[in-house]
Amino acid sequence: MHIPPPYRSKEEYVHAIFSSIAPRYDWLNTALSFNRDKYWRRFAAAQTGLRPGGCGLDVCCGTGMLTIELARLAGPGGRVIGLDFCEKMLLKGRENISKTPYSGQIQFVQGNAVDLPFPDNTFDCATIGFALRNVPDIRKTISEMARVVRPGGKVVSLELSKPSLPVFKQLYYFYFNHLVPLLGRLGVGFDGPYSYLPNSLKDFPHQEEIKELFRETGLADARYYELTGGIVAVHVGTVT
Repeated sequence: MHIPPPYRSKEEYVHAIFSSIAPRYDWLNTALSFNRDKYWRRFAAAQTGLRPGGCGLDVCCGTGMLTIELARLAGPGGRVIGLDFCEKMLLKGRENISKTPYSGQIQFVQGNAVDLPFPDNTFDCATIGFALRNVPDIRKTISEMARVVRPGGKVVSLELSKPSLPVFKQLYYFYFNHLVPLLGRLGVGFDGPYSYLPNSLKDFPHQEEIKELFRETGLADARYYELTGGIVAVHVGTVT
């Protein structure tokens, strides 16, 4: 992946991108996905098996929208931690949860996905939403998520994927590669962030390869679900 100057690493570049779009991130996600993002997050959260009173972790939580879905499952007696390395996204997340009944259940922590600041076997599940293609090391991130989840718990990734249906695939890539950057530029007022989006997917492994990474990191029963024609995939693995 090409990192434009003056950024020295992918991590630094991604941090700058998300810092710049944090205020409008949620609105643009909903608009560009035709409001399907809410269904995708709810489906992903359901795959965690998180029960009332449980404890969940949302890695690269951004503005906390998937974190909120986990808190909904954990209920008043549960606890959810959202972790992200971008303070501006976390600020937006705190604003988001203040408008929900779950603010007392959610704690935000600034930290790095490849070096989670939690002991082994801490959580009942760990999720990551629309961020696995942004981390500096995919395998290390999955491994860290598995490390902090108790045996029998789930690791779940919700991410953009690569559709294979004829005709639909061509229409999708035209929209994704040409219209999304244009609409994103109109939404945030400058070029860059939503041009990065299609480029990040080009470099990202196919959903079958991500399933293999789940298996290679020791997760059992690794599988994935393709949603909305394969626009996104939800990967699930069980910690042993």
